Amino acid sequence: MKRLFDVTFALFALLFGSPLFLLCALIVKISSPGPAFHACTRIGKNKTPFQCWKFRTMVVNAEEQLQVLLTSNNALMQEWNTFYKLKEDPRITPTGKWLRKTSLDELPQFWNVLKGDMSIVGPRPLSQTEIEEYVKDKAPKILSLRPGLTSIWTVSGRSKISYPERLLLEEQYVDKRSFLLDLILIGKTLITMLFPKGAY
Repeated sequence: MKRLFDVTFALFALLFGSPLFLLCALIVKISSPGPAFHACTRIGKNKTPFQCWKFRTMVVNAEEQLQVLLTSNNALMQEWNTFYKLKEDPRITPTGKWLRKTSLDELPQFWNVLKGDMSIVGPRPLSQTEIEEYVKDKAPKILSLRPGLTSIWTVSGRSKISYPERLLLEEQYVDKRSFLLDLILIGKTLITMLFPKGAY
């Protein structure tokens, strides 16, 4: 039933949300040099890698800039190690800040849901680096499900939550998952998109 719901929801979103998708893609393309979309490798259910799609929110050489930032600033390194994010990340474009705050940058992941890489609700996708440095022995449990477009973490403060706290929330979803919980989290996600908190 969960997979049927995922496919139906994703098809509905892709069909009826296409004008918004196109608008976001045009804004990204016009406002910053580079492609409108960005794909990054994430680890899915049963440790299967896949290409996770987003609207591009950073400059095109973001990874190279990150290494320079972290090695030259201890405070930023500490923030990165705690949250796996930077609150004032200079790599994010002005348009990217708006897309992230409203979570519109995640809309292309409906395509991942349709393909079967992801679910509408589940633990958020993880990179191999996250698994090796942060998740570690919790990985088998969290990767027992398809990663979600939204999650408990998404509606609980996101970037204001430390990484260990995020993992506890992801484990909580695995333990308590149900169709009713998914519907509740989807509703909370819509509210979070309209009144964003903790996203950067």
